Amino acid sequence: MSKRKFSIVLISLVAVLILGALPISAQEPITVTWFVGLGTGTNAEQIAIQEQVVADFNAANPGINLELNIAASNETSRDLLSTLIASGNPPDIVGPVGVSGSNSFNDQWMTLDSLVEASGFDLSTFDPALVDLYRNDAGELTAIPFAVYPSVTFYNADLFDEAGLSYPPSEFGAPYVMPDGTEVPWNYDTVAEIAKILTVDANGNDATMDGFDPTAIEQFGLNFQWARVRLIWSYLQPASFYDAAANTITLPEEWHQATQWYWDRVWVDHTVPNSTYAASDLLQPSGFASGNLAMSIVPLWYTCCLDNSVGNFNWSIAPVPASFDGEQHVAMDADTFRLVKNANRSEEATAAAFTALSYLLTDAAATLGSAYGAFPALPAAQPVWFDSISARYPGEIDWTVAVDSLAYANPGPLHHESNVPNYTQTYERENALLSLIEGDTGATVDLEAELATFESDMNAIVSGGS
Repeated sequence: MSKRKFSIVLISLVAVLILGALPISAQEPITVTWFVGLGTGTNAEQIAIQEQVVADFNAANPGINLELNIAASNETSRDLLSTLIASGNPPDIVGPVGVSGSNSFNDQWMTLDSLVEASGFDLSTFDPALVDLYRNDAGELTAIPFAVYPSVTFYNADLFDEAGLSYPPSEFGAPYVMPDGTEVPWNYDTVAEIAKILTVDANGNDATMDGFDPTAIEQFGLNFQWARVRLIWSYLQPASFYDAAANTITLPEEWHQATQWYWDRVWVDHTVPNSTYAASDLLQPSGFASGNLAMSIVPLWYTCCLDNSVGNFNWSIAPVPASFDGEQHVAMDADTFRLVKNANRSEEATAAAFTALSYLLTDAAATLGSAYGAFPALPAAQPVWFDSISARYPGEIDWTVAVDSLAYANPGPLHHESNVPNYTQTYERENALLSLIEGDTGATVDLEAELATFESDMNAIVSGGS
């Protein structure tokens, strides 16, 4: 062999040895894809923030290349994700997405227990009730908390002042002080009573008075803004209604009681607006935001829609009332990021995906929470939200109620959006039941007959019928 050829071979061998000795970060990075669109995250401002989060992550993690895949809209995202999964090329991370949005792909999400243990991810930084929100019936962890929206009682302080009523209590377990000075539990019976005082007709009569005219109401006492019927039931008494082993739905007795309670508020007391009133100019742009409704029990995301209140009326928030069992249970809407199953993904790639997921849930939580208008589950990220929301609504609003509510969150199996087979169809059937109750013919409806029909229809849906 000539000296020239020998030198070339020697240089090549040295190069191979050097490359082989380089650290993992100098090798081809592992690509992790993040799919956005099933929930929020598709508007231009959010996209820019998400792109910056990706850039920051990639700069800090040279062995991983996080890539965004953003659906054109929320409406097209489900079909796009379905196509990606069917093609054998699913994304690694999906989110933010709520419980309901996750249900369409319920069998596609990885459980995270082994990854949490292997990585040493510290779940103790979250309220245990929020972690339980993402445990399935088998106790497996299906996701990690990110954005939470505890249900609270929004109340119009000006309307309470005008009626001479005490405000709802600001602490869980505290009583409500009635006009005669007596202390009573802050529960749905109490809410029903004060809602009558806060419901007023055109002649100034409230719903406790003989002359009250339910056809001329100008101020309502209560609503459950944009709630589906299962959420209303969960407010009044959270319960399980689906037996996965038998694949059957049985409405618990508490939900029969809750339906009657709600119907009484709409059609007996007239303190909750029926569908005609709800759609009227009186209650626009939405019930509580109109300034003509005293209390709304609704998740914290309703802060999205109260800008018109600034300078027009004063409001604050209080804990939800106690349910029929005497305990305070908080129905919690929640968004998070999920890992998608992929049989072709290596253990190394799965670990990389969890590293990226962990970053979104921790380091980027405050940034993404602000972009999404979300209340962070991570305590360290919450001050940014408090600063932002206090600047937006400068009144005397007790935001500590939001933090205190987290410990009372309903667990996953009792969540108002817990999954059942053919979830979308069951969702539509629930909406139909609520429309019947609140609609113009709701006053004469046979509730027990309709609930029996509803249960039968739901069982047909989950068994594969329609």
